[in-house]
Amino acid sequence: MTEKTIVHLLRHGEVHNPEGVLYGRLPGYRLSEDGVLMAKAAAKWFADRDVAALFSSPLQRALETAAPLADALDLPVTVDDRLIEADNHFEGLTFGAGAGSLRRPEHWYHLRNPFRPSWGEPYKALAARMRAAVIRAREAARGREAVCVSHQLPIWTLRRYAERRRLWHLPNRRECALASVTSLTFVGDRVVDVAYREPAAGIAKGPSVAGA
Repeated sequence: MTEKTIVHLLRHGEVHNPEGVLYGRLPGYRLSEDGVLMAKAAAKWFADRDVAALFSSPLQRALETAAPLADALDLPVTVDDRLIEADNHFEGLTFGAGAGSLRRPEHWYHLRNPFRPSWGEPYKALAARMRAAVIRAREAARGREAVCVSHQLPIWTLRRYAERRRLWHLPNRRECALASVTSLTFVGDRVVDVAYREPAAGIAKGPSVAGA
């Protein structure tokens, strides 16, 4: 029989972000108190699973989410830059009307094409790098399980790619909550199942910034 391998994509926990900015790849954004609890809840969920490899985005919030897993699983954290957040023109800004960046005409050009999208990293490029990161994780954990700590948009884009759906979408329709787990089951090199779970459900007190 062909071996089965599972690669889990874990979104980081809640971030301390009182200004409500789209922090993207900016340094210095740590987990909030609830985010730390979310990371611990995820670590507890993974503790009894057969995880052989642990990878993470290089950003602080992802590494802080991976840390409890590393302790629980007794595994090193391998940084993979391909798991990083998507590039975004609005990084560092608040998004929306009112005092947000949508009120300023100099930003309107970046909203011209939602299908690519024109405001950031193309969906096809995002799916390609995430697929490469997942393949690396799959090879590192052949016949067992691997965890990749990443971010909402990269995880959701890869899931849509794996499910053979179009990559463009409405951000408010993403099924990728804070500290959620999207699991790709491989038989050999083929994805045979995609599953979604929320081991930290109920911890967050408020909405998160989309795309974080």
